[in-house]
Amino acid sequence: MKTTFDLPPDLIREVKLRAVHEGRKLKDVAAELLNRGLAADQTSRMAPAATKGAIKLPLFPSPKTAPASRMSTEELLALEQETLTQEDHQRLGLSV
Repeated sequence: MKTTFDLPPDLIREVKLRAVHEGRKLKDVAAELLNRGLAADQTSRMAPAATKGAIKLPLFPSPKTAPASRMSTEELLALEQETLTQEDHQRLGLSV
């Protein structure tokens, strides 16, 4: 199906350059980019809406080689439990 869009020249230039670099037709690249944008929009609509006063937790990025990335769920839970037990002992004044 054919249609006409009035798009900014910079945007058209970027899409044309991408088509040339990928050795593809302009219409195919444009269709793919539109599909990606629509899919991303659909995904964002499905995400739960932020509620007023919601707490945002901090994110602490770590390298993919960090020990936790190689641990199973059971190992992580055991480590967490061990840490909590040590903290409880410290609070009670018991030796760790």
